[in-house]
Amino acid sequence: MNAAGLSVPLSTLERCFQGIIPSLVATADAEGVPNVTYVSQVHFVDDRHVALSRQFFNKTTRNLQVNPRACIELYDPVTFEAYRLRARFVREESSGPLFESMSLRIQVIASHTGMSGVFRLLAADVFEVEAVERVDGFLGQLSSDEPGDVFAAAGFRTELQGLQGVSERINRAEDLESLLETVLEALDTHFGFDHTMVLLHDEACGKLVAISSRGYGPEGIGAEIALGEGIHGTVAREGKVLRISGLDRELRYARAIRRETQLEGAPVAPEIPLPGLPDACSTLAMPLRVRDRLVGVLAAESRDPLKFDGWDEGYLQVVGNQIALGIDRMHERSVTIDRDVPGPAPETPASSRAPAAQPAAGPKHTFCFYRNDDCVFVNGEYLIRNVPGRILWKLLGSWARDGRTEFTNRELRLDASLGLPPIKDNLESRLILLRRRLEQKCPDVRLVSTGRGRFALAITGAVDLVEKESA
Repeated sequence: MNAAGLSVPLSTLERCFQGIIPSLVATADAEGVPNVTYVSQVHFVDDRHVALSRQFFNKTTRNLQVNPRACIELYDPVTFEAYRLRARFVREESSGPLFESMSLRIQVIASHTGMSGVFRLLAADVFEVEAVERVDGFLGQLSSDEPGDVFAAAGFRTELQGLQGVSERINRAEDLESLLETVLEALDTHFGFDHTMVLLHDEACGKLVAISSRGYGPEGIGAEIALGEGIHGTVAREGKVLRISGLDRELRYARAIRRETQLEGAPVAPEIPLPGLPDACSTLAMPLRVRDRLVGVLAAESRDPLKFDGWDEGYLQVVGNQIALGIDRMHERSVTIDRDVPGPAPETPASSRAPAAQPAAGPKHTFCFYRNDDCVFVNGEYLIRNVPGRILWKLLGSWARDGRTEFTNRELRLDASLGLPPIKDNLESRLILLRRRLEQKCPDVRLVSTGRGRFALAITGAVDLVEKESA
């Protein structure tokens, strides 16, 4: 027996608590009639307690009210060992840290599948575990009595080297774009996070905007997510780290509930298409914050349902804090540099303006700006909107009227028509987004850095500009 009085410490069963394989919960009513049901996940609370999420469980709840004893069977998703917990129901929690942590996971799944307000946590049912036993003969003879030995040959994790690598890349980064790219590369190199994404908080529109990614290709950059929407938006709104294993199974379950709800005639919101792996089996997302201010969200995904564990969650929080500080420092640095860059030249009289420069022969592109929502389309396809859309239209307009190709960040900051926030305008991140969207949709029009706080508009071929009130 260990110090807590259990023959198998609950803390050694971490994989069993990740929800990869559903668990069994058996209860009985006052007459001893049993009821057995599957639960998607049993939550580890501490060395002597576990919790179940109460969403439906009408029969189980009624049984516990008259007979607080329960038997819970867990399964290790790697070794497939089974463990049986003898437990006693001690309380329900409908508020507080435990409830909020369990509720966040359900909120995310509900938001993603359009079931917010329908698919929700009613209470966290807390049990005291009185005994734990491994189910003998469940799989036959195993090579080890200790769970977790299957990973013994994986080698020692060089946490310090990984943290050092990330820190060095943040410190050496010359600008925000290189910082994001090299940090995501470091997470891949040192930790094997091969599908990662950074979404920055745009205070002007109140949304998260996907600004940089690794492992996904160019698709998804520029995607906007409202706070509270899906996995990333919920993590940003709640300000809490979220780790989900068996994500695909939970989404299937939520979608099954959604179909039943629709058949009953109840209204449900549309499912939200979000950037990322369509077949992700696990996800780890955390808010990037500087003090109480939301900077963005760092997210990792995998097709491996056991990719992320408690170690990854804790360590990524350390890395994420450094990333948030690095992003904030880059924004401050950009503003400081712009103060030292001369502003735009005085307006040239119309009579003496040079004619618009006509580029060499090449493809023709039509850009259309819709004034009602600051949205820009190129060749009939959506390109960008909001502040980056207004910036692009300003640049293209100056090029078309005056043949101008050289610009500075400072003049953009001084241009009230662009609607940049007076504090923390995130101009650099908006220019990164604009540059990448142009690379995806119209590579013949490029933004090229020409020095600190300066850039040029490079155009190959012909460009037509059309402005409309609305689509």
